Amino acid sequence: MSELSLRRVEYFVVVAAELNFGRAAERLHVTQPVLSRQIALLERELGVPLFERSSRGTSLTEAGRELLPDAQAMLQSAAALQRRGRQAARGTQRLVVGFMPGLLATPILQGLRAAFPALDVSTVRTGWDDQVETILDGRVDLGLVRLPVPTRGLTVRPLFAEHRLAVLPRTHPLADRSELDMDAVAELELLQSPDAVPEWREARRRRGLPVSVAPSYPHEVEVKLEQVALGLGVAFLPASTARFYSRPDLIATEVTGLGPSEVGVAWAARRRSEPLMRAVELAHALRTSLTTERVLDEAPGSH
Repeated sequence: MSELSLRRVEYFVVVAAELNFGRAAERLHVTQPVLSRQIALLERELGVPLFERSSRGTSLTEAGRELLPDAQAMLQSAAALQRRGRQAARGTQRLVVGFMPGLLATPILQGLRAAFPALDVSTVRTGWDDQVETILDGRVDLGLVRLPVPTRGLTVRPLFAEHRLAVLPRTHPLADRSELDMDAVAELELLQSPDAVPEWREARRRRGLPVSVAPSYPHEVEVKLEQVALGLGVAFLPASTARFYSRPDLIATEVTGLGPSEVGVAWAARRRSEPLMRAVELAHALRTSLTTERVLDEAPGSH
C-alpha cells in the first residue's frame, strides 16, 4: 500500500479508538474535514462503510469492527519494517529481548553473546498493555510474556508456571493469615481487570457481590502497589514479581484456589533468523533461571 493509504489506515485506527472525529483529528494533528475526507476515501477503496454517525455519536459498523484488527496489524507490520530497515542500513545485526516484571532476560542475552559475539543485544521492559504490541511493531524481537496473550501474528511457546500471591496492606485484618481463602479476598476491590483473575470474579458471584469493571486499571506494578498500600483493594501478582517489588508496608500471601501465572516466549510468526531461533532455544534451556525469585533465592544471605 502507498504511504497515503497507510496514513488513511492510521486515521481509521485512531477514529476507531476515539469514536469521535473531533478528538481523533486533534490527536492526528489534522482538521476534522480533512480526516472525514480521508476516511471516506478509505471506505471507497475498501468498498464498505467503516463508521456510522448519528445523533448518538460515532460507532463502528460491523465491517469496521471486523477490519480493525487487520488495520492495526498492518500499521504494526509497517512500523516493524521501518525499524528493521534502519537497522539493516546501519550494517549491524541486533536482537532485543522484552521482559515482563519479575522475569529476567539476562541469561538469554549472555547465551546470545557467547554464540554470536558480533550481535548487538539489548532489553526492553514491557507491561501488560504492550508486551505483545512491542513484538508486532518491531521494538522487541523475542518477548518473555505472561500468558495468555493474543496469538494473532505471533508464535507463542509456554515456558513454565509460577504461583500467584495476593498483595495486601500489612495492617489489613487478613494480613496475619499464612494462607487466604479466595472467598475472603473476594470481599476486597480488585485493582486489575477481572479477566486477569477469573477466580476472584467467580468468588464475587458466589457471594452475591457485584463485579465492577473500571474504565482502566493501572498497568505499572509500582502504581498497583501504591493503591494497595492506600487500602484501595487487592492485587494478585506472580510470586517473582511480588517478591522483587516487596515493601515493608505490604504483605504477599498464598491464596487457596488461585491459579498459577504462566510464562511463555513469543516472537513474530514470520521471523526465523538464526539468532532469534537460538534465543528461543536458550529461553527453554534456561527457563529455571528466568525469574527474579530464583535470583533472590540464590543471593548471599537469602537463607
